[in-house]
Amino acid sequence: MRNGLRAYWLITAMWIRSTMAYRLSFAMTTFGNFAGTVLDFVAIMLMFSQVDALGGYALPEVAFLYGLTSTSFGLVDLAVGSMDRLGQRVRDGTLDTLLVRPAPVLAQVAADRFALRRLGRVTQGVLVLGYAVAVLDIQWTPLKVLMVPVMLLSGSLIFGSLFVAGGAFQFVAQDASEVQNAFTYGGTALTQYPPTVFATEMVRGVTFVLPLAFVNWLPALYVLGRPYPLDLPGWVAFASPLVAAGCCALAGLAWRAGLRSYRSTGS
Repeated sequence: MRNGLRAYWLITAMWIRSTMAYRLSFAMTTFGNFAGTVLDFVAIMLMFSQVDALGGYALPEVAFLYGLTSTSFGLVDLAVGSMDRLGQRVRDGTLDTLLVRPAPVLAQVAADRFALRRLGRVTQGVLVLGYAVAVLDIQWTPLKVLMVPVMLLSGSLIFGSLFVAGGAFQFVAQDASEVQNAFTYGGTALTQYPPTVFATEMVRGVTFVLPLAFVNWLPALYVLGRPYPLDLPGWVAFASPLVAAGCCALAGLAWRAGLRSYRSTGS
């Protein structure tokens, strides 16, 4: 793991130096990334210009959910967002060049073309989360305060495991970046809204099959004092770290299996 982290840092530092060689371009692309994600929340605000509540949730509560998932996903997208390029490397055979280097392949793929401009998404998510925390009428306790960073860390690990598992799937499918994006980008779009706006079957699926509900829904409902969906017991709000650890373990196994199955292009 130490070698992997060191390789990841060296590769990302190289890409950061390359990016900062054109600082005006970096500033413009970062602002564009920020502005593009702002439009997502603007759409939610437009909804609330016509209604007082969405699925029974007021704007500050939806903003709390939005800020949590956007910040978690933004951090992971910044760190390992290049995983969706793995399918292209498998197709054209350039993955072979990573296999012969004295560094873990996962670290090389994750750090490939590290895009510092993705900080724009993180910044937007933090601002929305800060707004929500400031305006929400919550009786903050030490446990509720602690839940916020726990949600951000657990959510990041769950999204990160989806990126890694999606990369492992591309060893087999070779052209499955959009399938991966359906679960990563689609997952963050799903959890930006309260669970009450979705069908029971959808909520059950993202709780027991693909545990996106543990990114923010279940722990956030504890902070907001809202009832849990599906009549779940109260302790599930504190299960996010365990779920995240399990997702990371499964994603690691999937990655190892996918890497062992790689047979190059044959050319």
